[in-house]
Amino acid sequence: MGHGGRALGFHRGKPVFLPYAIPGEVITAEITGSSGGASFARGITLQAASADRIAPSCPHFGPGACWGCHWQHIDYAAQLLLKQDVLADQLARLGKLPDKLIESALQPVLPAQEIWRYQHSLRLVRSAAGWGMPREAGDIEPIVDCHLAHPDLITLLAQLELDYARARRMTLRRGSDGRLMLILEVDAEVDPELRTDLPLSVNLLLPSREPINLIGHAHSSYTIGKKVFRATAGSTIRANIGGIEQLVALAVAALQLNDQQHALDLYAGIGIFSAFMAGEAALVTTVESYPPAASDADFNLRAHDNIDLIEGGVAAALSELAEAGAAVDAALVDPPSAGLDAEVIATLARLPIQRLVYVSGNPASLARDTKRLLERGFQLERIQAIDLSPQTYFIDCVATFAR
Repeated sequence: MGHGGRALGFHRGKPVFLPYAIPGEVITAEITGSSGGASFARGITLQAASADRIAPSCPHFGPGACWGCHWQHIDYAAQLLLKQDVLADQLARLGKLPDKLIESALQPVLPAQEIWRYQHSLRLVRSAAGWGMPREAGDIEPIVDCHLAHPDLITLLAQLELDYARARRMTLRRGSDGRLMLILEVDAEVDPELRTDLPLSVNLLLPSREPINLIGHAHSSYTIGKKVFRATAGSTIRANIGGIEQLVALAVAALQLNDQQHALDLYAGIGIFSAFMAGEAALVTTVESYPPAASDADFNLRAHDNIDLIEGGVAAALSELAEAGAAVDAALVDPPSAGLDAEVIATLARLPIQRLVYVSGNPASLARDTKRLLERGFQLERIQAIDLSPQTYFIDCVATFAR
């Protein structure tokens, strides 16, 4: 299985990526395109099926339809093994890690608590046929259901009658308290007049990513562990709210903090990791560049007097800490999918960090950055993958480095 959800085969010695297939199957396929030495294909006839193949539950799943899920046709136990294999492959090919290191560091993937209806947000794209999800071929599949989304979001989708042409994308969100929110992403700075009889909040997201509250609340509330966090429209939070507590516990435990240490929380978002780190460390420096998320973090962390919140870019904040000779003992990074900039890795290496925990949702960028961190003197101790996205190829990891 290749990273990206497509099975990998070969034709005349060249790689061919095929969606909706499973390793070991025999399939007659048609080449549909190529890029960078690899070809892409669509299946025509399934000649020999895998024992792991099951019937998908969603009517929108399958060739030519929605690509929001990638693996509904694969038994869940097999999905976990495939994610493990893809992660190991990325670490070997992109990270250039030796097999012995991968075998010792990479732990079995932890399964999700829920494999259906676990997402508390649903992002849709407008098309001429209605609101939907991208297809594997690139156009839009109008949907009336999503088997990953919380039932309340599907009920809301069925009730919406949205006639607002400037909205190109919309996100439906459900807080832990059951409150619903509609976020409309618009293509220009506008001041619409919207009305609703539905019990939900409505917010705009301008092209600059600035949120504008129109109706009801400007933020959603989420309970993680025993802590409550607000997330303003535009601030990001993992859609599988029920799985975040376990992710946080793994990451904070890996830091091995004590009450004498100074720890960093970089790309901190609304401050979830910082809230749990604060009780373990003497000082936590929290860095977030997106202003609404930084404001959320300031609110969410208000009960802690040992947190220093910096609103700004990670590279600049790290540079200032390094130039000031800051005594930093540990750092947690939770970067975007693209991973860490080379400048950030170089500055992390300049600081006296003894433990670094890397939370990743992209095996490719994690593998690349692992190679760079090893070159800078860090040692890889452990990679613990956790499945927060069943039925998809996405995988979250907590990688622990020390020196």
